[in-house]
Amino acid sequence: MATSESAPFFEHTWSVYDLISEQNYMFHRELYAKVAQLLKQRKDCNKYRLLDLGCGNARFLAPSLVLSPPAQYQGVDLSGNALREAQTYLAELSCPVELTHRDLLETLETSVRRWDVIFTGFALHHLSRDQKARLFGAAGQCLSDNGWLLMVDVVREENQSREEYLQEYLRDMRGRWTGIPPEQLELACEHVAANDYPEQLPALQEMAKASGLNNSCVIGKFGHHHAVLFSRGVAP
Repeated sequence: MATSESAPFFEHTWSVYDLISEQNYMFHRELYAKVAQLLKQRKDCNKYRLLDLGCGNARFLAPSLVLSPPAQYQGVDLSGNALREAQTYLAELSCPVELTHRDLLETLETSVRRWDVIFTGFALHHLSRDQKARLFGAAGQCLSDNGWLLMVDVVREENQSREEYLQEYLRDMRGRWTGIPPEQLELACEHVAANDYPEQLPALQEMAKASGLNNSCVIGKFGHHHAVLFSRGVAP
């Protein structure tokens, strides 16, 4: 969730994001239910290795991992507060758990490990276009032959500019996110306006193909909020 650009917001106001996700304004419950269903389809339960980029407190991914346990979990985030909470949410996992306080792109580009699943939840949209392409490229290098890059994030509609997206998204935040105190909601709106750079799905697919991840499948879509699987082989 936190990247080098967005880290100040998440480090100092992590409770705001946690409240947003608890109220389900970004469809965390529905999207992570799709993730849980997908992980159950892997044939290497208890054997697959998962890297969680921008893991936050892992609150929503952790239940999916309990149902489909990995052999190894590494979570990476720049919010120390979130990582401390993640220790609690991931406590039920029996596999080795490693939590890393570091930039997610730097971690992936320097990784010498092979991963079966690289997951990123609401973090990719904070990166620039070039950084996103680098992340896909590094993922293509780090994934095993049957590996997955699994993304939960916001995505622009086709032919929608960033300005049009922001206008629509901020209007939705101010109109629908009524459970967030006004001052905190404005902080969140300011963060979105300054730090959110979501791509259109075709652009993400092109980046994935350039990295050898030739197949993609939208496994969940709720407004701008998507869950997308990228892989080398045919998606399940």
